[in-house]
Amino acid sequence: MSKPVAVTAQTFDGEVLGSEIPVVVDFWAAWCGPCRRVAPVMDELARDYEGSVKVVKVDVDAESELAARFGVSSIPTIAFFEPGREPKAVVGALPKGALVEAFGLDRLPRGAGRVA
Repeated sequence: MSKPVAVTAQTFDGEVLGSEIPVVVDFWAAWCGPCRRVAPVMDELARDYEGSVKVVKVDVDAESELAARFGVSSIPTIAFFEPGREPKAVVGALPKGALVEAFGLDRLPRGAGRVA
C-alpha cells in the first residue's frame, strides 16, 4: 500500500519536478493541528491513486528553503505538480473531495490500492 514519502531540498527536484506522473505535495509541520488533520487524507490519496499520482510531504520546519521557493506562507498548503503544467495549490485542511476537485484528480485512473 502506498504512503506519502518525505522529500527534502536534495530530493525534491527528482521526486517532484522530475516525476513522470502528477505529484501532490503536502507542505506541513509537526506542531500544526490542521496539518495533522489532513494527514489521513494524504494517506487516502496515496492509496486511491497509487501508480497514477505520487503523494509526498515536505516538513516546512526542516525544509524552510523549499517552503520559501514555492511561496508557502500558511500551512497546510497542498500543491499539485503535473508534468508540463504550472503547479496549483490550496491552503487549509481540506477534505479529500475538495482536493480531488481542485486538482482534477477525478480525470486520472484510480490505483490498485483503491477500496471498492
